[in-house]
Formats: sequence, C-alpha cells, structure tokens
Amino acid sequence: MSSKIYILLLLFVFMKISIFSQTTNTKKWRKTENDSMQSALMMLDDGNYLMALPMYENLYNHHPKEEFLKYCYGKCALYRSDKHEMALTLIADVYNRNRKVENIEYDLARAYHYNYKFDEALSLIEKCIVNKRVSVETKKLASQLKIYCLNGKNFYANATDAKIENIGNVINTEYEEYVPVISADESLMLFTYRGVNSQGGLQNDILQSDPYGKYYEDIYESKKENGNWSKPLSLETVNTRSHDGAIALSVDGSYLFVYRDSGDDHGDIYMSNSLSGSWSEPQKLKGLVNTYSWEGSCSMTADGKQLYFSSERGGGFGGKDIYRATLLPDSTWGNIVNLGDTINTALDDDAPFIHPDGITLFYSSKGKNSMGGYDIFQSKLNRKDSTFSSPINLGYPINTTDEDIYYVLSANGERGYYASGKSGGFGLKDIYTVYPGYVGKKPSTYLVKGVLTENNIPIEAKVSVEVTDQNNRKFGEFNSNSINGHYLISLPSGGQFKLTYQFKGYSLKTLEVNTINLEGYDEKIFDVNFIPEPIIEPKKDSLSTLKDSAKVPPVLEPLASNSNLKPNSILQEKTKNYTTLYGDISAEGLQFRVQIAAYKFPINYVYNHLNGLGEVENLLLDDGITRITIGGSFPTLRKAYEHNLKVIEAGQKDAFVTMLYNGKRVFLEDLERLGIFIKK
Repeated sequence: MSSKIYILLLLFVFMKISIFSQTTNTKKWRKTENDSMQSALMMLDDGNYLMALPMYENLYNHHPKEEFLKYCYGKCALYRSDKHEMALTLIADVYNRNRKVENIEYDLARAYHYNYKFDEALSLIEKCIVNKRVSVETKKLASQLKIYCLNGKNFYANATDAKIENIGNVINTEYEEYVPVISADESLMLFTYRGVNSQGGLQNDILQSDPYGKYYEDIYESKKENGNWSKPLSLETVNTRSHDGAIALSVDGSYLFVYRDSGDDHGDIYMSNSLSGSWSEPQKLKGLVNTYSWEGSCSMTADGKQLYFSSERGGGFGGKDIYRATLLPDSTWGNIVNLGDTINTALDDDAPFIHPDGITLFYSSKGKNSMGGYDIFQSKLNRKDSTFSSPINLGYPINTTDEDIYYVLSANGERGYYASGKSGGFGLKDIYTVYPGYVGKKPSTYLVKGVLTENNIPIEAKVSVEVTDQNNRKFGEFNSNSINGHYLISLPSGGQFKLTYQFKGYSLKTLEVNTINLEGYDEKIFDVNFIPEPIIEPKKDSLSTLKDSAKVPPVLEPLASNSNLKPNSILQEKTKNYTTLYGDISAEGLQFRVQIAAYKFPINYVYNHLNGLGEVENLLLDDGITRITIGGSFPTLRKAYEHNLKVIEAGQKDAFVTMLYNGKRVFLEDLERLGIFIKK
C-alpha cells in the first residue's frame, strides 16, 4: 500500500473515532509494524475485529503509550470473551483522557456490562442516549444494552446451583472448539473446530492461502472410552477447504447435520450418515427447509419425523426465527411451521435442540429476558395442541453477558454441553459441561440400545417401533450400524411400545416396553443375535411335493436303533420296516444320505461329537433349503440306515435317512410308486 493511501486511511479512521490527545507517530516503526498496522486498519474498518485483535495487541505491547493503539486494541477486545477485562481497562483509560471519541460511552458501557458491572454500564448508557452526537442506530443499540443490564443484574444476583466445568484439553485447544453435538447416550461427540489444523490453513474469502486470512470450520469426532473422551479425529470424508460445521446429531449418532455455505445460497443444511462405518459425503436436505436465505442450525426429533431449524427467511418475527419441518412420505422435508411469538422474537432466535424426550426444547435468543446477546432458554411442548410453554431463561452462570448458544442436553438429563470463550479456558472458545443442565423437572426418556448380529457378526438390521396403546401407530424405523451392529432408540414417556427386529428371512424378534409411568431416565440393553434355526418339516408322504417347489418337502423323522434308543413315532418304525423290505435295492440316480440338520440360512457348525463318522456336507436343494448330511452318499437304504444308527449313538439323536432321486427329494412311498422298491 502506498504511503498516500495509508495516510488517507488513517485520516478516515481518525475521523470516525474523533481526535485523540496525541496522534500515532509511526516514523520510527519497523516496516513489519507498519505493514501490520495497515492490515489491522483495513480489518477494523471492515468490522473484522477478531482478525485485527492479535495485530493490535502485538503493536500495543510494543508501543503502550500510543492512545490510538490503546483504543483500537480495546475496541477489538470487546469481541473476545477472554479479553473483556483488558477491554475494560483500555477503553476506560481512553475515556478518562478523551470523552469526545465517537461512541466511547457506548463502548465503555459494553465493557462494563461484559464484566458484570451493571450499574456503571447503566450510568453510561443514560449519557449515551441523551448525547446529541450519538447516532440514532447507536442509541437503539444502547437501549437494548440497557435491557440486558437490567436482566443481568437480576440473574447475577440470583445465581443458580449449576456447575460449569471445562471438558478438558483432550478436546479443547488454544484455538476454537464449539457447537458440541452428542448421541443420546453420550458415547459420541462431534464438534466444530477452527484453528491451525483446519483444512487449507489461513485463507482469504476465496479460499486462497493468505497469511492475513482466517481459518475455516472443520468437523471433529470424539468417542467416550472408559468414561473419557478420546483424541478427536477430523472427518476427512466431510471436511473441505470451506466452512463445514457440525450443527446436529441424531439420537443414535448415525445422522449428522452439517452447515455449509457454497457462496451463492447464504448457507444451507446438509446431512451425512455413518451407517456404512464412515461418514458419507453430506447431501443438501431435500424439500423446503433450505432456501436462498440463511439456514444454519437444526435438531431432529428422536423418531426422525420432525426437524426444528433456524432460518432468516422472510415472513418471520424478525432476524432469525425457529421453524419446524415434517418428514413427508417421499423423504423430503415439508409442512414448514413457524413456532410463533411464544418462542420467536423481533431479535435473533437460533440453535434449537429438541431433547430425546420429544417435548423439551432448548434454544438461544437475543430477545426475551436475555442478559446479553444470546441466552439459552428452555420450553416444553404440549403434545395435545403442539404449542410451547413460555420459555425459561436458564439463568446465571449457564448464561452470561456474552453469547451463549448451541446447547445440548444428554438423554439422562445429567449433563449439558455448550461452548464459551470465558477466561480460564484453553483457548478462544472451549467446550464445557453443565451440571445439572435443565430447569424444573428432569426430562423423561427411555433408551433401548444394544448390538445386532448374525451368528455373532455385526450387521445392519432394521428395528420397527409401534405404539401399541395407540392402535399400533408406527413410531419409527431404525437401523443398526453395519460395522459394529450398534443401535439406539429413544422412547418418550407415557406410552406402550413394541420393537420388532428384522433381518433377512430370520424369525422376527420382539421387545415390549412400557413407559406410561416413567419419570426421569431409564434404559435397557437388548442384544439380538440372529441364528439359523432348524426347519421343522411337516410329516407328509406325497410325490406331489416334487411338483411344488414353493412348499417345504416333508422329511423322515430320525431312525431308532436296536440299542438303548426306543422308537418315538410310527413313522420311525415304518422306516425301520422299509429297511427290512428294501434295504439292499439300488438304482441309477438314487442315493441315500444321513441328515443331521436343515436350515434356510446355513452357517458353519462344528460337530465335534461326530468326528470319525465322515465328512459333514451342505446340500442345497431346489426348494431353497440346505440339508446338512454326514458320511457322504450311500447306494442302499440299509447302508445309510446302519450309518444313521452310529450317528444317533454318537449323540445326534435327531439324525435320519433322507433320499434323493435324480437330484429331487423323495420319500419311501414315492419309491414304491415309481417301481424302484419292488417286494421280492
């Protein structure tokens, strides 16, 4: 930048903030300091206070007597929570030396407000409002700040018993971590990170590397292992060089809602899933949720049927409003409804979180009785008329004089999670836990979770849930994770539910859950292992079975030996008699086998007790059923019968002889009708 442009820029900024008692003398500054000053001035003029802050801080530390630097540093420090004390010190010193600086009363009032010195702030606000040199817009801001101060005095003097703890340096760094989202059982957390590890590093507005640029948002994931959070990992399949922010997670942790801004849509909501074991490429939500206005936060109900989201679309009550969308039969989101003025205000209302209980809504608002910027509120849904109760401010110390937003509560109600830039943390913004994290009665919800497997191998299976006390109304359908088999379903209080577990052609498994009298939190671990079950085939003797492959053909019951085993049916005795009559007859295409089991979905079983009795084979016939046989094929019924006795005596009491003719299953009577068995 030329010295002429630099001087003009300096004059422009000086005119905006009035005349200081002494001007900044940069003649003796190093070139790097002058360059830094130029960049900081441009950022300040553009309103990029946080980007300009470290530059002014560094310059002020080297030139602490420069009043202009002191003011600029203090002004920027107002925009970072951990710098509020410094902002107050600097701006107060400037005010005491020169009260003609533009908006100095309002800026100092803000500094007092951030530091909980409400009376001092209110005194300055009154001076600001009557000051003729102050613009109408600034007076409007001062009037809103007055409301914040009055609310703040009340909440600060009547602090709640809530305890707030930093989640620790495994998650938090010297940079920014915010918008934590959790699965209902707190086994999984995703959050938004912005710092040196962001993809692309420092970038300008067109995503080009720039040492004076900014870091863009990425999403990180951490899992709770033995009660502790694991080292976070970047979602490589989701993150890009642009902004990718985590904004919501489904109850079971399988569906992630992502904020993205492509540059031409002002910001939209996308969704990714991890059912295949890794997070999929996010897809923009289909339907009417996204518009050409900003949509940047949301929360899905436990049944997956409704989505609460915030939008700047027209027709609201002002700024950002919270809406509700319904999942339609074609899998798009529609039936958009504004939550009304009970929830929404003329100011911004954002970051909805609907608890797994389905009725407790948390969100952040700059209106209502906020004590400064966004405060977190709690409201309850009336299921009868779908209206919400008057919101309750969670109070101090959960809410502060700064921005408090993106709050979530665990299913059991024990902990809340949110981010704050308060002093004493590890960096710019840290994630904190809150105990307890609600007002009034603890939310009531019932979690059913477990692992679904096939022969102890994790699978992706379906779980259908019905409300049995409401004419079997469908509550929802859920899937287990294909990699680990985990599933998690949150059921609200006040109902009776039936969970049906389905996988391929296996018999259905069911679980009944009653939450009618549920108060508070409860959970049940219910694992399902789908194992092939032996097919019990009907006791029929008919050649017509060969003509109908859709029917399961009958089988012979186990033969009984002449030893200690006694015949247990007429059919077994008949089979023994057939052996006496036709035991040595053989024919081309006819084979006899010893069957020990039959399954529709076979797996590899181990028959250690049958060692030495021949090879175990799987024999798939055209009826779709696999017969498991042992000892191979025998040419006559007698040889098969003798081997069958050995198998029974070895402990396989349900073994029996089965017959195949030209690859088809046949029966003793069929062989007589075919003329193969002829009495000599």
